[in-house]
Amino acid sequence: MQAVLRRFMRQAQLWTAIGLVLVAGWAFVAWMTLDMAHPLVRLAMPFDTAWPWETAAAVFVMWAGMMVAMMLPSAAPMILAFDMVERGDDGAGRTGSRSLAFAAAYLLVWIGFSALAAGAQWLLQAGGLLTPMIVSNSEGLTAGLLILAGLYQLTPLKQACLRHCRTPLGFLMAEWREGTRGALAMGLRHGLWCAGCCWALMLLLFAAGVMNPVWIVFLTVAVALEKWPRLPAWLTWAYGAALLFAGAALLL
Repeated sequence: MQAVLRRFMRQAQLWTAIGLVLVAGWAFVAWMTLDMAHPLVRLAMPFDTAWPWETAAAVFVMWAGMMVAMMLPSAAPMILAFDMVERGDDGAGRTGSRSLAFAAAYLLVWIGFSALAAGAQWLLQAGGLLTPMIVSNSEGLTAGLLILAGLYQLTPLKQACLRHCRTPLGFLMAEWREGTRGALAMGLRHGLWCAGCCWALMLLLFAAGVMNPVWIVFLTVAVALEKWPRLPAWLTWAYGAALLFAGAALLL
């Protein structure tokens, strides 16, 4: 009974912390997408490419908040598996600090991705391919992003990254390291595999609008389903076929 209670308390502490981050992330996304007239939100939607430092910072924060909100749900199976292994069978293992370090390192990868996405936003806007609302105004760009994402779904690299994301215990057994530094290293490594899996899908935010709440939720669910351990692997191929069809239809 004591072991069950310890296990419950550990899980409650971990998921409370993760839940608070998720709530904060989605509250941030909701605020941005529903109150685009707010001066701080407008900073993230510049009308030209002469970005002062506060505009660049606002764009980066916008992307970082979105990536935390969108990618943390898909990492839930891996974080739970890490905590179970760390805790041990009787629930009397170490405190949850290593589990939190693992999750934080995972999110750090996506925060780094946010810097690259902000740079891509600047380049696309400089090329006249994005509106100030951060929506593609080029059918060629939209079709290209759809076809790129569809083709990447079918590549061996995508399949290799997805296997690591869909087999939490296998990843942990192969990559296990002790200590807080070990947890950080494992979280970073998992984050890199995850970024390798999902980067092309995240670029689709430019296609239908970075500030489009329906599109944000749709991509979040799609990524989480694709990485969920018990769902069929053919789902990835279905995504690829649908994206290729949509891109080709737009071009034609």
